[in-house]
Amino acid sequence: MIRIYADSTNDLSPDYIREHDITIIPLYVTMGERTGKDGVDFTAGEIFEWAEKNRAVPTTAVFSPADVEDYLKEAMEAGDDVVFVGISSDFSSACQAVHIATADLEYDDHVVVVDSRSLSSGIGLVIMEAVRMRDEGANIRQIDTAMRELAPKIRASFVIDTLEYLHRGGRCSSVTALFAGTLKIKPKIVVEDGKMQVAQRYRGSLHAVIMRYVHEMEQELKEAKPDAVYITHSGVDPRIVDDVREYLESLSRFTEIIETRAGGIISCHCGPGTLGVLFISGKQ
Repeated sequence: MIRIYADSTNDLSPDYIREHDITIIPLYVTMGERTGKDGVDFTAGEIFEWAEKNRAVPTTAVFSPADVEDYLKEAMEAGDDVVFVGISSDFSSACQAVHIATADLEYDDHVVVVDSRSLSSGIGLVIMEAVRMRDEGANIRQIDTAMRELAPKIRASFVIDTLEYLHRGGRCSSVTALFAGTLKIKPKIVVEDGKMQVAQRYRGSLHAVIMRYVHEMEQELKEAKPDAVYITHSGVDPRIVDDVREYLESLSRFTEIIETRAGGIISCHCGPGTLGVLFISGKQ
C-alpha cells in the first residue's frame, strides 16, 4: 500500500484529507509564549485572531526528523511505501527533515520526497495528482517521476490587499509598506521555481483589482489542465469570491472549481484581503 504524507501548509480541505487518507505532519507555531502544532493545537482561526490582536506574525518552525520518524514507523511496521509532498524547500526545510528521517530509519527505498516548489493550494494540486495516481495503481517511483514533472507546471499567484502583514513578518520594509499603502497599491505575488516575487502592482479597489487579475490570466486559464482550479483566499468579501467563481465557470474549462480558505500561517503573512487562483498549466 502507498501512503501519502504532507505538511500542514497545503490548504486542502479537512474532508478531502480524510476521504483520501492523507497523513498531515504539522509545523510548529509559536504565538507569544505558546508553542503548538499547526492545525492540531491551534486552528487557523486562532492563529489569525492572535495575529490581529497582537499586530504580529506568529513564528513557525518545521517539524524535526524525529517527529517524522514517529509517523514513518507506522508505515514501516505495515510494510507500506510513502509519498511525502512538501512546501517549497525555498520556504521551509520540511522536505529536508523527511529526507533525514528516512535515512536514519534506513527506509529510503520505500519513501519518495516530492518538493512541490509551491505553497498553499499549489501543494494541494500536487497532492491531488499523487492521490489520483496512487488510486490508479501507480508505484512510488512512477508517482515521484510524474510529480517532479508536474511541479514546474503549478501556477500559483495571489493578489494582496495590503503589504502591512508582509511587513510584520519581515518580508518587506516599512518604507515599501507605507508607500504601497499611501498609493493603495495591491501587488500580485507569483510563485516561480519555489520562490515568491512581485509580478505586478495594481491600484484601485480590491474587487476591481482581483477581477482584473483573473481576467489577465484568461488565455492561460483556457489552456490549463482542466481537472481543477483553486480559489484560495484569506477572508475576502464573499461577493468578490462569487464573481471570481462566476468568471471561471464562464470559461467552461474546469471540471472542478474549488474554493478554500488559506490556513492560519499563510493568512497571517498575507493578511485578510488576499485571494489567489491556482491551477496546473496545460502547456507541455
